[in-house]
Amino acid sequence: MSTSTAQASGGLLHHQDRIFVAGHRGMAGSAVCRSFERQGFTNLLTADRSNLDLSDDGAVKTWFQQQKPDVVVVAAAKVGGIVANSTYPADFLLDNLKIQLNVIEAAWQQGVRRLLFLGSSCIYPKFAAQPIREEELLNGPLEPTNEWYAIAKITGIKLCEALRLQHGFDAISLMPTNLYGPGDNYHPQNSHVLPALIRRFHEARMNRASSVTCWGTGQPRREFLHVDDLADACVYCLQRWDPSAENAPQQQDGQHLNFLNVGTGQDLPIKELAQMVADAVGFQGDIEWDKTKPDGTPRKRLDVTRLQSLGWKAKVALSLGIQEVAREFSQGQSTRL
Repeated sequence: MSTSTAQASGGLLHHQDRIFVAGHRGMAGSAVCRSFERQGFTNLLTADRSNLDLSDDGAVKTWFQQQKPDVVVVAAAKVGGIVANSTYPADFLLDNLKIQLNVIEAAWQQGVRRLLFLGSSCIYPKFAAQPIREEELLNGPLEPTNEWYAIAKITGIKLCEALRLQHGFDAISLMPTNLYGPGDNYHPQNSHVLPALIRRFHEARMNRASSVTCWGTGQPRREFLHVDDLADACVYCLQRWDPSAENAPQQQDGQHLNFLNVGTGQDLPIKELAQMVADAVGFQGDIEWDKTKPDGTPRKRLDVTRLQSLGWKAKVALSLGIQEVAREFSQGQSTRL
């Protein structure tokens, strides 16, 4: 079915579809569930860890045989920042590989009609040309501080592509940039840069600290996407993007793409981000930088023109999004006192 035909007939999804969101309690998965529900897809299947261990191949196959989902979104993953990736490399590789392989293979074997796999922008080389086009995948060395997670995600993308090529399985993948939003992880060591900054500046304000020290030089540039925007992109692509359609996005060599970048297409220096967070939480002290700590990838801005060509664009402005999540974090902390 071509993209234009899919749009005319109401999309590649049907409101009666049984839709399984793997990882529905995570930040991305819960946002995907909210987006489906907002758009009238209420026949959602979810499974808690207590009754389905996604790393257990047999359990996953049995669950798929019993529940028979029509559509699957793979949002389940073990995630974390630089410290977590560096400290637990085997966990990040093994856990993510098991989850992805089990869910994707079971979905294919049980005849799932459409599957969407969520990857990450960390799949791209450390020194990829900017903005990063989809062709940059496997075009150079990865960033060492998150290569274990990246390798797992690359495997998931390539498995989806291989199943499409060999068996005609309708699997697509989306590569989101750095995410933030409701349900984020604010762990003091294992969180990503934005939630880590929100926690650090909030605690500094509460403790009346005169300064906050941040990692690195503050010079690297990063792009941030609100998780609700990502969720809407997932539902949008499941409804409208058929990679085999004649007018679907293509690589420079003319080959059809099975994965697309998702982001705003705009980035900013970490120093500017830190000041934005400080303003959002009301911290008025000094911001200092520990240059002995790693910066990570120098720049990571995604080229999102292919996704935009399908008609989708991010809506949540970063400044407003940060104010929203900073307020939610502050309110959540006050309820614990």
